[in-house]
Amino acid sequence: MDMKEKTVSKNNLYRGRIINVHVDTVELPNGNRSLREVVEHPGGVCVAAITDENELLFVSQYRYPYSETILELPAGKLEPGSTPLENGKRELKEETGAEGEGYISLGKLYPSPGYCGEIIHMYACHVHNFGSQNPDDDEFLEVRRIPLKKAVAMVLNNQIADAKTQTAVLKTHLLIQRGIL
Repeated sequence: MDMKEKTVSKNNLYRGRIINVHVDTVELPNGNRSLREVVEHPGGVCVAAITDENELLFVSQYRYPYSETILELPAGKLEPGSTPLENGKRELKEETGAEGEGYISLGKLYPSPGYCGEIIHMYACHVHNFGSQNPDDDEFLEVRRIPLKKAVAMVLNNQIADAKTQTAVLKTHLLIQRGIL
């Protein structure tokens, strides 16, 4: 069965610095029509960086939509003209001061496929050098080192709510157990 929906019309509602929003009329596979609300996002990247002490580097930062401070792996939006890996290396350095080596892809994550086109590219690496942080002007971050085993327990105990972080922590743990990372 062909499940593809055909765009009949697109109504752009908002164009912002990070996201665009539109409502589309689509034709369904059965010929009926429906509306699709869509948030366009340039995509993102996150990095699970492992230290020699088998710790992951995290950042705590206030996230306005949730009105709380969230524990996350270093991450950011994709910048035009750079690959996801280049963006990941830049974000790791800016947010934590660390530089990684031996990067491997942990795959892609679709955080909310029902309405948002964002794709988050996930990577893992080993930390080989520490320097100073250089966060963006609107970023206020606290770097934390958490042993990998404790980070896995925190995911399983619902102490880490961020989806990309949960996924990257668990994938990293499995790859290390299997001797791949």
